[in-house]
Amino acid sequence: NELDGLTKIQEMTNDTHVVELYSATGVLQQGHNAISLRFKNKTTNEYEKNATVSWAPLMYMTSMQHACPYSAVTKTSGKETLYSGYIVFQMAQNDTEYWKLKVNYTINGTDHTVNEVISVPASVKRRVTSFTGTDGSKYVLALIEPTSPKVALNDITMGVFKMENMMSFPIVNNYTVKIDPRMPSMGNHGSPNNVNLTQSATDLFYHGKLSLTMTGYWKINLQLLNSANEVLKGEEITETTAASSIYFEVEF
Repeated sequence: NELDGLTKIQEMTNDTHVVELYSATGVLQQGHNAISLRFKNKTTNEYEKNATVSWAPLMYMTSMQHACPYSAVTKTSGKETLYSGYIVFQMAQNDTEYWKLKVNYTINGTDHTVNEVISVPASVKRRVTSFTGTDGSKYVLALIEPTSPKVALNDITMGVFKMENMMSFPIVNNYTVKIDPRMPSMGNHGSPNNVNLTQSATDLFYHGKLSLTMTGYWKINLQLLNSANEVLKGEEITETTAASSIYFEVEF
């Protein structure tokens, strides 16, 4: 089944193809989104199996335009017609500002493109944070996992990106993300055995362990450290500092 575990988000069309967008939830939202797509030929009603694909998300603000962190698009392993990647929308749409997604693809030496508005509402809980570090650079941190947190030692995954300019947000290498999960409604207690996030050479994301000792609302306080272990943003939690200025939220 090509679409196992996926739900359609929307369709984009041009003269030759219907481009179908999919995700696990069937919606996009502010933060990290794993997205799959496939191309239905309007003439044959068949799905294309050999396409070269790239994409370019763009936020249309009232005074400017900017992109966001996103991956290359590659053929999905074990699938014949699916292509996949990720996009991190650091902002949500609003009444006057919106995202468009341009998909460029080549099939049998012919170039095609679609470019349409996509819906990116705000996430219910904070899954992405943007800030300027003490080094003057602008960063985007995105929570990727856990998507279904449990009372356990959870695998936690984040993406760490630096804004080179309005259109370029490359992955940052060899940094550290310190985490300190707390329950504000329960005396701001923490949890044991958390493991700070370091970068994997395999997927270039940052991986660690997140200890959640009970159900409820958790604030995952963050500190971003560079390769010299200098804190670029975020505060250590103390008796007088209840929360960091950068954080994620989970509730389950």
